[in-house]
Amino acid sequence: MSFFESITKKSRLKTAIKQTTEARNSEGGKADQLFKKVYQDYAEVVSNEPVIAEALYNWGFALLHQARTKPGDEASRLYQDAIAKFSFCLTVEPAYLGAAIDGGVAYMELARVNGVSSTDSLYGRAQNYFEKANAIQAGSASYNLACIYGLRGEKEACLNALEISKGKGSLPASADILADPDMSGVIYQDWFIAFMESLNQEPEPVAEIKEALVEHAAPTETAEVVEEAVVAAEPEAVVDAPVIEKAEVIEDVSVGNAVAAESEVVADASVAEKVEVDAVINDDVAVIVNDSEADVEHKALADEETSFSEKIEVAAEAGGTVAQWKM
Repeated sequence: MSFFESITKKSRLKTAIKQTTEARNSEGGKADQLFKKVYQDYAEVVSNEPVIAEALYNWGFALLHQARTKPGDEASRLYQDAIAKFSFCLTVEPAYLGAAIDGGVAYMELARVNGVSSTDSLYGRAQNYFEKANAIQAGSASYNLACIYGLRGEKEACLNALEISKGKGSLPASADILADPDMSGVIYQDWFIAFMESLNQEPEPVAEIKEALVEHAAPTETAEVVEEAVVAAEPEAVVDAPVIEKAEVIEDVSVGNAVAAESEVVADASVAEKVEVDAVINDDVAVIVNDSEADVEHKALADEETSFSEKIEVAAEAGGTVAQWKM
């Protein structure tokens, strides 16, 4: 801020303070008009101050995270303090996206702590924050709005918000959506299942197309197609060895080299031999991979081979937790 701007703002501040005194001594409609004018003047004085806005946002962000570690009334107090900081931040910098999103998140979590219904005014205030965020950046808080609509059982609004979030690239991963406690009331509904299943309908991978070409190509053409698909080369011992010896070599390689070994075997083996080698590699990988229990639930939700009904059961058994990735 320049020296001239500083002088101008100080002058506006002094004027606003005088008008505040006048408003306090007035009554009725005149007092209301004066107070309204005073608030606008104060907002102009504190506006366009990037450092102040950033400080307020991060202050509120810290309070929000501390609130998640506290119970009952203490958590409620911290959430309200965080909301006050986000609100002040938006007063200073009306286009501060983080404050708009996290202000709505704070209201939703405050509502959850207080145990109020989805029709409570706290959810209404959260909705206002998310709508402001969408006005700043289209689709940035559409998923958060979908959560509110889902809690209220508003099918069309929820689905529309999900579609917008998907279109804008702000939709969380499928596993996160299924584990979101705010979505627990809709995950069994047909329209929601159809939407989630549509997320897995990806175009056919190039690798699968090449395999199809190999199956239908003539013997000489097959070798050419397979050679193009090979990504890494294996030592000459594997290339020149009989198929049986190749399988033995593959059994000894690490998971990091398994893909490279498979590629060279495929280059010289027949279709039947390729299937055998694939089986050996897949078995080795299955034995080596050993997930920790903490990751099992999330991996089950993210696994494309897991059916949607099984994912829902895993999400239900996992229970509701604070979805911090929404922020």
